[in-house]
Amino acid sequence: AVQVAAVAARTGIATGTIYRYFPSKTDLVSALVASIAESELNALRKAGRAAPGPLSALAATIATFAARALRHRRLTWAVIAEPVDPETETVRVSFRRALADELQALIAAAMQAGLLPKQDTALPAAALVGGLLEGLIGPLAPDGDDDPARARDAVQALTLFSLRALGVVDARARGLVVQIALPAPEEG
Repeated sequence: AVQVAAVAARTGIATGTIYRYFPSKTDLVSALVASIAESELNALRKAGRAAPGPLSALAATIATFAARALRHRRLTWAVIAEPVDPETETVRVSFRRALADELQALIAAAMQAGLLPKQDTALPAAALVGGLLEGLIGPLAPDGDDDPARARDAVQALTLFSLRALGVVDARARGLVVQIALPAPEEG
């Protein structure tokens, strides 16, 4: 539903100028999706790097993805799941692949450290991406609201579910899933 003229008006840029940089609406939307995807991946990597160990990094990455997806539910739907043209879908699939690759690397690191049972890493990583997306923004996801307590509970539940699916039976006891304070929504 994006209209280049509306984007131009909202940004104060001439429509022709937008077309100079983005020859089509698809190019504009694809660039936007790629930019948002890179920003999200950077946030996940930052959360993982801040964690004290490989299993904590995995939990922090999952919780960060879930919290950000819930906080920006409409944007997440648009960037990952809303029906789009094939060219934009290609960019979105790249984003989902990158999410799975991040999770796969974290699963492998935790497995190498002896914190997860030996397992294939690619299939569980892809399944986690699908499960998180369906649980957070898909048509089967609970109705979203702005209640921070419900959002926190959803983040915790999905993080716990993900860790248990990978073989961590005592995630709560190990302090991997704790009360998560969701940051206030960003301006803009």
